[in-house]
Amino acid sequence: MNNTRRLAGAGIAAAAVLSIAACGSGDDDSAAPASSPQQPPSSPASSAPGMSDGVTTNDDVFGPACGELPQGDEPGSLNSMGPEPVASAASTNPLLTKLVAAVQAADLVDTLNSQEAITVFAPADPAFDALGEEKFNELAGNPAELAPILQYHVVGERYDANGLEQAGQVDSLNTEGGPVAIEGSGENMTVNGAKVLCGNIPTKNATVFVIDSVLMPGTNQ
Repeated sequence: MNNTRRLAGAGIAAAAVLSIAACGSGDDDSAAPASSPQQPPSSPASSAPGMSDGVTTNDDVFGPACGELPQGDEPGSLNSMGPEPVASAASTNPLLTKLVAAVQAADLVDTLNSQEAITVFAPADPAFDALGEEKFNELAGNPAELAPILQYHVVGERYDANGLEQAGQVDSLNTEGGPVAIEGSGENMTVNGAKVLCGNIPTKNATVFVIDSVLMPGTNQ
């Protein structure tokens, strides 16, 4: 009886060894195709270029009108605007009193302040003056006409000057107005032909470019 058990045990052990050996040789055969270079894991990651988030600092600000901003921690200064959402920041900027009035008339203050990351092309007061007081008052009294014009000055992504230059053109929140064309660089940068007077202004949720003209939807199509 003991001999029978020993023989049976030996037979089982031998079968197990043969089974393991067979599995081992099968794994070797299947490993060769799997090791062939058919899905390089680093390819997708390496093809994605590094992108700036468009966030700027006071040191990045440029343009001939930047010197007109209040200094230090005064209302409307870079220090005071930086922590504020864009509409609130603009309300203290002495270059943008007409724009602030227009945004309030169009009831867009909360809309702009609630955005997470945007770019704003902000016409300086002389840009609105060029429209004439009658036209400005007409627009202010007609939010349905004014809102699409103001939305054409807002891009739904945050860009700094370098990002805008690389993009060449960007889409505004008013997509029906057509793309906004960016040309030149630095103090020679234009936005649909409007000169940048003070660019790369940081606020909590937006990068702001003060420009010398009001952009009209459809003029760059």
